[in-house]
Amino acid sequence: MTDHTDHHAPEGLRTRGTVVVVPGRGETRATYGRLAARLAADAYRVRVVDAPDPEAGGSGAPDGTDATLTRFGALLAEAVDGTAGPGGVTEPVVLLGADAGAAALAAHLGRTGRLPGGRRPDAVVLAGLPGRTTTAVGTWDEELDVRTSCPAHRGTLSDDAAVRRGSLGEALPDALLTAAYDAELDMPALFLVGDTDPLADRDALVRTAKSLPRARLSVVRGARHDVLNDVQHRSVAAEIVTFLETLREGLVPVVAVETSPW
Repeated sequence: MTDHTDHHAPEGLRTRGTVVVVPGRGETRATYGRLAARLAADAYRVRVVDAPDPEAGGSGAPDGTDATLTRFGALLAEAVDGTAGPGGVTEPVVLLGADAGAAALAAHLGRTGRLPGGRRPDAVVLAGLPGRTTTAVGTWDEELDVRTSCPAHRGTLSDDAAVRRGSLGEALPDALLTAAYDAELDMPALFLVGDTDPLADRDALVRTAKSLPRARLSVVRGARHDVLNDVQHRSVAAEIVTFLETLREGLVPVVAVETSPW
């Protein structure tokens, strides 16, 4: 059984880059099938890996310490290298994490800015990076309300027997969150957060984004914690694709608004 799921650019189109997706607490690779398919349709090579599992311990559960972050980085490096075709790994290489996946990515990249083996990712997308406060999730319906108001996504989570229910009620290690929020990321970073996310610390996100040389914080109106998969998922995917395309152009926006009443 593989520990990843692959999505390829449409046949006949030149692949425009590589995106490796790291899910969050309780999620499975299937949680990100819709997003991965959409990015792949825009000619990006997408690989979704298994989520870090705080209950599992070991390499699957980065906790902010150097040892576990190094092991987590090794898994990422293996995932990126595994996407290589005849011409190698298609660049730019972008790492995208949600919830605990976002925290682990930020914490790891904040140490050296590189993956084990020396590869430097070209950019990172951090979605739904949680704060230190936790929210009681109680029943599954209550947890779903924290996660999303999208009927399709609620169904995807509810129908997946591998989704670990109750996971959002488990606090992430403080050392991991400290490392994530204090990370000095020297690559372009896109932060995504829903403006109704009860797990977010907006003040901390603003401080972190402003402290970085090439970071953007995009707030999604009406979105809850699963900002990549809420009802606004089309607009969020478009924001990610816009970021990917801008990255390919040296962070010069492809589209510039000359005039507009809105």
